[in-house]
Amino acid sequence: MKNEFFEDDEYYTCPPLTPDLVDRAERSLGYHLPRAYVDLLRERNGGVPRKRCYLTQFPTSWAPTHFEISAVLGLGGRLGVDSEEGQGSADLIREWGYPDLGVVVCDTPSGGHDTVMLDYTECGEVGEPRVVYVDEDRVTRVVASSFSDFLLSLVTCSYAE
Repeated sequence: MKNEFFEDDEYYTCPPLTPDLVDRAERSLGYHLPRAYVDLLRERNGGVPRKRCYLTQFPTSWAPTHFEISAVLGLGGRLGVDSEEGQGSADLIREWGYPDLGVVVCDTPSGGHDTVMLDYTECGEVGEPRVVYVDEDRVTRVVASSFSDFLLSLVTCSYAE
């Protein structure tokens, strides 16, 4: 069966998702991950989305009307958000100076100058986080009230341009 959300590129794909992997990641990160995020990772544990652009009401360093993601990051493995090999969310927050408000869940074509994060500042460690875009100015801009809303709002980049 062909996955409708992800492209065939497996560079960002982590090991198959298991309940134990989710539990370990949540303990390591210190946050309960949104159901929509975990459900997506059950289909494929990280990867390159077919629809990679998100329309904004504000200009970004990427474009005047949108930003692009290159991957939704999975759990476990070298590129998982919980990775302790220097490429996990905590490492990215430290290395790039992102605000420490949650979990980096997307890679972007800029290579770290901007990112997309789950923001737990208003909901606490076990609530439903909103999704924020963090541009190179490190200002957080809310782009979706939930991860499921974020996914539903992704468009093809040809549409965004």
